[in-house]
Amino acid sequence: MGRNAGWVNVGQDHDTAQFATESLRRWWYAVGTVAYPAATQLLICADGGGSNGSRVRLWKVALQALADETGLAISVCHLPPGTSKGNKVEHRLFAHITMNWRGRPLVSHEVIIELIGATTTRTGLTVQAVRDTGLYPTKIKVTDEELAAVHLAPHAFHGEWNYTISPAVAAA
Repeated sequence: MGRNAGWVNVGQDHDTAQFATESLRRWWYAVGTVAYPAATQLLICADGGGSNGSRVRLWKVALQALADETGLAISVCHLPPGTSKGNKVEHRLFAHITMNWRGRPLVSHEVIIELIGATTTRTGLTVQAVRDTGLYPTKIKVTDEELAAVHLAPHAFHGEWNYTISPAVAAA
């Protein structure tokens, strides 16, 4: 938000917790490591439901893998249920993307990526879009043991929605 820059991972398969986490991974390596080279933690503001919902076990397990890979502590703050309309990304990014492609046929992934990438605003918003050709199967079950292995520390305020996942081992 502070950089007035957006980054969109355009998938072609299912919107799963693994897809959401892969989107974060791609952003981190494409943008985050350059923009924030000294970062030790990452803050994610997320809706309360969907693939990255506060009760999605696979989301937490996948974030643990990302924390382990990057060495970043990942703090997640979910919007309370029913309040996703207050999500600033919806207003500052996706509203402009939608206006930019209004009335244009979305006939291919290439057209979608081109239109998203051409999105700008008078205040200087720029958007980068990339294509994700990965496959993200649905209905993956997370065992109690897998969930217990997540280094999750609930925050004092609504720990069911706000928490930090720490790397199990510092990244190499």
